[in-house]
Amino acid sequence: MEQIIATVRGFDGALVFLPGPGGDFPEIAWGDAFFYYAPDGRTPRNTQPYGTIVTKDYPDDTACDLDPPGRWRVNVQVGRTALPELLGEGHDPATADVVLPHPVYGSLGWVCVVNPGERTTGTVVRLLREAHEAARARAARRRS
Repeated sequence: MEQIIATVRGFDGALVFLPGPGGDFPEIAWGDAFFYYAPDGRTPRNTQPYGTIVTKDYPDDTACDLDPPGRWRVNVQVGRTALPELLGEGHDPATADVVLPHPVYGSLGWVCVVNPGERTTGTVVRLLREAHEAARARAARRRS
């Protein structure tokens, strides 16, 4: 998890937000990570992150079984058109080190990987870089 966070921090214009006690985010988000394109270093308003890392089950998102110690999931917005080429045949959403449709947001073009390992870390980093570049392009379109 730390390797992925450090890699995203190295992307030009990346903002990695790590909510914790004393901030504006609810307690359930503490320990998670949110990735934005934000060259000014401020969390963008009216923009969703292009990637996240979650470290626990959320009330409406329990299929990946993230509550046991040591389990976490990276989520990346890849777009609906990219989904078919990334995904294999149906897997249990709790399976580790496999690219899967996000259990809640898959239909919106999000993929996820529980505990990325040897098989998927390179793919996850590539997808995060592509999502970052797509967020940069969207920001440029909004400015022009």
